[in-house]
Amino acid sequence: MSPQKSKKPAIEGWFDMDEKAPRLVGTRCAECSTVYFPAEKVFCRNPHCASSDLPEVRLSTRGRLWSFTNNCYPPPPPYVSPDPFEPYTVAAVELEAEKMVVLGQVAGAGVEDLEAGMEMELTLDTLFEDDENEYVMWKWRPAAA
Repeated sequence: MSPQKSKKPAIEGWFDMDEKAPRLVGTRCAECSTVYFPAEKVFCRNPHCASSDLPEVRLSTRGRLWSFTNNCYPPPPPYVSPDPFEPYTVAAVELEAEKMVVLGQVAGAGVEDLEAGMEMELTLDTLFEDDENEYVMWKWRPAAA
């Protein structure tokens, strides 16, 4: 029996690794309430705001499918593609509360299963593996009824 691989985030700090309740990690300007994902650490980019008070927030786990497509070619480095490359579906989801669009791969569904406006939910899935680790990334999937 081979040893269990450690699960690590593919991008540190962008999402929680809680498999039962994953959340994207962003920031919200304390002065103007502008939300950022990925998190903004230096200053509010709203041109009408001069704040640098950007507390961390957990973002919505559900949203509406805004757009989607197939990715039929491997992305360039530094992205790590499996070998051999397999096409995958990418979705743009408008977060329920924040009304901002977040891109991500789709888990468990292809373009033939998706329809603009349908409800999507956040999930975690393996992006790639090496000999010691399984690298996990957030993905979208059609929401459970």
